[in-house]
Amino acid sequence: MSDTAPNPAATTTPLDEPLIVSVSGLRGVVGSSLTPEVAARYACAFAATLPPGPILLGRDGRESGPLLAAAIAARLAMAGRDVIDCGVAATPTVGIAVRERAAAGGIQISASHNPARYNGMKLFAAAGRVLPAAAGQVVLAAYRQLEAREAEGVMGPSTAGRVEHFDPTPIHVRLVTALVDVAAIRRRRPRVWIDCGHGAGSRVAIPLLEELGCEVIAEGTEPDGRFEHEPEPTAENLARLLPRIATAAADVGFFQDPDADRLAIADAAGRYLGEEATLALCVEAVLAKAPGPVVVNCSTSGMTAAIAARHGVPCHVSAVGEANVVDQMLACGAILGGEGNGGVIDPRVVLVRDSAIAMALVLERMCAGERILPMADLAAALPRFVMKKTKVGLSPATRGAGLAAGLDRIAAAFPEASASRLDGLLLNYPGGWLLVRASNTEPIVRLVGEQAVGPEGDAAAAAMLEAALERAALALGE
Repeated sequence: MSDTAPNPAATTTPLDEPLIVSVSGLRGVVGSSLTPEVAARYACAFAATLPPGPILLGRDGRESGPLLAAAIAARLAMAGRDVIDCGVAATPTVGIAVRERAAAGGIQISASHNPARYNGMKLFAAAGRVLPAAAGQVVLAAYRQLEAREAEGVMGPSTAGRVEHFDPTPIHVRLVTALVDVAAIRRRRPRVWIDCGHGAGSRVAIPLLEELGCEVIAEGTEPDGRFEHEPEPTAENLARLLPRIATAAADVGFFQDPDADRLAIADAAGRYLGEEATLALCVEAVLAKAPGPVVVNCSTSGMTAAIAARHGVPCHVSAVGEANVVDQMLACGAILGGEGNGGVIDPRVVLVRDSAIAMALVLERMCAGERILPMADLAAALPRFVMKKTKVGLSPATRGAGLAAGLDRIAAAFPEASASRLDGLLLNYPGGWLLVRASNTEPIVRLVGEQAVGPEGDAAAAAMLEAALERAALALGE
C-alpha cells in the first residue's frame, strides 16, 4: 500500500471524548479535548515540578505532532526553560536522550497505539524513565492549579529560554549493538521484514538493522501518521500485512507501534506469534547468557515466569503499568523486565520499553548457531499457554464499593486459588491465573486469564479458561 493510502482510523474515533489527564500523562482527541494550548499548559505544569535544567522534547510521527511540539517548545522557552528538541524519535530514544543530555526531564508527544485522531504526552524523569506515580501525582496537581490560575488571568514571570535540536538515535543504536553478538548476526545476514507503522520506529529500526547486517524489507517507514491499519500491533489489525512476510522470503517479521516502545513478531510463514511472545523470547535470550531476576506485570503471560523458573531465577510481579514494572525492577535489581504488550525493558539500554533491544535480542538468538534458527522453532520451544482477554461493563451499582464487593465474590468463587490485591484481583490456581481489574479510562472491568496447555492440548486448555472467565463474570454481576 502506498504512503498516501487513506487513514482507516480517521473516521472511527468520536470527536467528543474527554481529555484524559492522569499520573502517567495526558491523552485526548486533537482539535477537541487536546489543543496546543492544553498541551503547552500541561508541559508548563510538568516543568514547574522539575529542578533547573533543560527539558527534552520528542514526538512520534502523528500529523498533529509538529503543531503540539511547537506550542510546547515556545511555552517552555517563554517560561525560561531551555528545550532540547529531538524531533521525531522513538519513545525509548527520548528516554536515552534525557539521561545522556542530563535534562531535568523529558516529554514525548505520542498517543502510543491509539488511533490517529489521538495524541498525548508521556513524561520522563531525569533518569530517563517514565515518571513514577508519586511524581505524576505532583504534576497532576500542578496542572490543575495552573489551569485555575490561567482562568483567573494570573500568570507567572517569563524569561526567554533557548531551543536547540538534537538527534539521539545514533546513541540508541550504539547502546543496543554493544549488548548483542553483532558479528554472529552479520555472518548469518537474516532477512528481516518490518512494518514501522508510519510512526517513529523507522528512525531507530532501520539504522539498527543495517548496523546488524540484516537484509531489510521495510514498510511504513515515513513517520507521517498515515496509519495503514489500526496502530496497535494485534493479529486482527495486522491481518493484511502478515502474508507479505512470506512473499518477501523473510526470516522474521517485526511490527512496531507508533512510538516504537512495543514489538510484535511473526515467523517466516507470516504466522503471528503475538506481543506476549516478544518478552518471553527476549527473556530466554538474556537468561541463556547470564542469570538474574526478571520482572513482569500481573497481566503478562506465564511464559516468562516459566522460562525464569527453568533458568533458576526469580520472576517478580508488579502492578500493571510501565512505571510499576520499572519500580519493581529497580527494587530487585532485575536484568530484564517488561509487559506482555510487546514491551521489553533492558536497563543496560534504558528503563523504557524498547522495540530496538527486543529486535536485537531476538535476532541474536536466531543467529547463535551454524545456521539461522527458524523463528517458528524458537516459538515452538516457548512454554505453551492459552490466553484470553474480555471485559464487562460496569453499571452504576457495580462501581466503587459495589466493585470491591464484586471482587470479593469472585475471590470466593475460586476457593482453589491464591488471591492477591496487587492490582485489582489476581487469582493464581493450578495451571492458570485470572486478573480482574477496573479500567482507568472506561466504565468497564477487564478480565485477563491464562491456562497452561497440558497433554489434552490447546482446545482443552481453552475450554478450562473459558469456564473460569464465565465463573468470574457471573460472580462479578451477582
